[in-house]
Order: sequence, then C-alpha cells, then structure tokens
Amino acid sequence: MSKDWFRNTSWNDAIARSFYEKLARAGHKEQYLRIQASHLVSTHPDVSVDLLNQYFELPDQFDQAQAYVDRARALLRLGHIEAAIESYEAALAREASFPSLQTQAWLDLPFLIATRRIAASYERAVELLETFHARLMFPIDHFKWHAAQSLIAAERQDHGAARHHALLAIESAESEDSGYPHHRSVGLVGEQYLEVRRRLERYGKA
Repeated sequence: MSKDWFRNTSWNDAIARSFYEKLARAGHKEQYLRIQASHLVSTHPDVSVDLLNQYFELPDQFDQAQAYVDRARALLRLGHIEAAIESYEAALAREASFPSLQTQAWLDLPFLIATRRIAASYERAVELLETFHARLMFPIDHFKWHAAQSLIAAERQDHGAARHHALLAIESAESEDSGYPHHRSVGLVGEQYLEVRRRLERYGKA
C-alpha cells in the first residue's frame, strides 16, 4: 500500500473509492480513518466529519481525544458552533480519563468562546486557561491564551486586564522565533487571526 493513501488533502469519487478499497484491506482501520479525516478538516470538512463518525463506530479508539478535536475543527468550518463546543468538551473529558494523550482542546475551546463572544461560557473558558496555563509552549499558544483573556476581559468591562493581555498577545503574534533552537519557525502566528489581532490592537491602545 502507498504510504500516502490515507493522507489525501483533496477528495472526489475516485479518491474516495481508492481510499475505501485500501481501508478494507488494512488493519487498524481507526488510525487510517482519523488521520485521513485530519487532512480534510480545512478542504472537505463534511467528509472529515463523516470519516470521524466512522472512526467512532469502531472499538479501538486510541486517538479518541484528537479525533474529537479534529471533529470540532471540521464542525467549525461548517458553521456548527454548538456541536464544535460539545466535541471539544468530549476531547477534554477523554483526556481526563487518559491524561497521557493530550490535545490543544484546553486552548482551542477558550479561544473559540472568546472570539465568538459566547458570554454564557466565559467562566468555563477562563477556568480552562488558568488550569492548563503550564502547557503553553509556542508563540501561537501564548497568543491564543492572552487573546482569549483580553477578549473576555473587554467584554466584562475590565479594561486594564484587556489592555494587559492584548499587549502580550500582540507581542506573541509578532514573534519570529519559537524559542526552540532546532525548530525556530514552528508554532509562529504569522499572518493568522488578523481580525482578532485588529481587535486586540484597539484594546491595547485603550
């Protein structure tokens, strides 16, 4: 089998047919379904969700937490915000049971709550940010952490905290070095999240 048959970034009838033919002959089908789904989150989120639904029907779900995160991201692309939140929460519940396998759900969920102004979940967002603060590694992690804190603080009219975290988020966004000598370009913000950064710049000047 080709080593890339389960890493397609595009999808059509021919690719699907080839994938399922190889999947039928493969062992550990769960792994191939999850990996293929992860490669289609941005380009074909509907297919990604379908593949992950098939994954969850199988018994050996070693990467279950990551599968929930991948499904949440695909659901976001499809505009299903509430379902995405539920999937992130499922990832966190899975991690609580199997802490040796961790994902970015602890950070992605608060960032989603903050950027989408889901006020009813602000307490949950701040709780996650504070609980898992020690997991911060790369500039993009620090950016999301401080951005979420700033956006929530601004919504709560805590302008001092909003400005403080906005400035730190902007600093992280402008970083051109990961801080890891052998992986200096990994985990940078780059040109991502421009709309969020514009909001933060306003708070930083307040």
